[in-house]
Amino acid sequence: MSVWKSRPALRWLVPGATAVVVIGGGAAAGTIVASADPSLPDRSAAQLLVDLQSAKPAGLSGTVVQSADLGLPGLAGLASNLAGAATLPGGGLASLISGSNTARVWYAGEDKVRFALQGTQGETDVIRNGSDVWQWSSSDNTGKHLKLPAGVGSKSDKALPSAAPSTPQQAADAAIAAIDPTTKVQTTGAAQVAGRDAYELLLSPKDTDSLVGQVRLAIDAEQHIPLRVEVYAKGQSKPAIRVAFDTISFTVPDAEQFKFNPPPGAKIDEAGTPSADAKGARPATPASPAKPSSKAEEPKVIGKGWTSILSAKLPADALSGLADASKGTGEDAKTAQALLGVLPEVSGSWGKGRLLSGSLFSVLITDDGQVLAGLVTPEALYKVA
Repeated sequence: MSVWKSRPALRWLVPGATAVVVIGGGAAAGTIVASADPSLPDRSAAQLLVDLQSAKPAGLSGTVVQSADLGLPGLAGLASNLAGAATLPGGGLASLISGSNTARVWYAGEDKVRFALQGTQGETDVIRNGSDVWQWSSSDNTGKHLKLPAGVGSKSDKALPSAAPSTPQQAADAAIAAIDPTTKVQTTGAAQVAGRDAYELLLSPKDTDSLVGQVRLAIDAEQHIPLRVEVYAKGQSKPAIRVAFDTISFTVPDAEQFKFNPPPGAKIDEAGTPSADAKGARPATPASPAKPSSKAEEPKVIGKGWTSILSAKLPADALSGLADASKGTGEDAKTAQALLGVLPEVSGSWGKGRLLSGSLFSVLITDDGQVLAGLVTPEALYKVA
């Protein structure tokens, strides 16, 4: 179980795409002691994990920078041209694959959180202030307002959008969840991140099927939250994913930071609020999407730890439909051709399909619609297929 289960608020300071997708169970860390800077007392890996577990800052604010280089230049180029790729400020979808994103965060307790994703094309804000949750985009001056039901606390993070980069805390949460007998845990000394002293914790998968070489966490020496998380692919000296605070202050932000007044002319969707329900919204509608159509079609996880593989199902004619579309003309045909270009054909005793392979993950789509994905080698996917 994640060591941050008891501190859910810290996990959603910045709701977003999870930087690391690993699933596993906890085991005791090693007892290697950090050869820390003379200004910092020595801390073992196990002690640092306890520090993470007990961290509870009263408040903080800062700038978070997320960068990625997943070894997929073809896919990054395709993403930058896809319709809707610019819905994220800055580099859009392409920046999540090969590029960077910058965000500001403010935190003053579980019910006072603000996140602002910044970019050249505008800013997207998410604010929680008590029972009110606001999402607003400056590019089109539109937003949404959600009124949380009474009693909603730490679980409210599920209601927030997930198109933003993760905080170091979210990335660390996923990495720490994978600590088990297949992981070597050690400390590497001290570091300075965002002007603060930090201990470094190193997680290294032992399983040869994993594409993850190591995960490095820089943990604040006083407040014990992750200031930086770097994920390295095997054999690489440059991180494939990096999430870090560029600046940070542990002063509790002013209450004004969590107040949202819609700008003039803003179009705010009030669906889901009591006023919207009073205007005729059907109460049963919000619950209906949660009803699964078939348990057999639900995604499932195969294995555990660093070599977990996600299995899902697409329509059986998904690949053949894409191939047919590529034979036409127009923008749809060009998009289909580009997609097929980054999905080379593969085959084996398991059958035929197409493979997307980066430095840190592999995705296999078989001709019959099975999708297998994980932080593993293609060969590991072929075994499951």
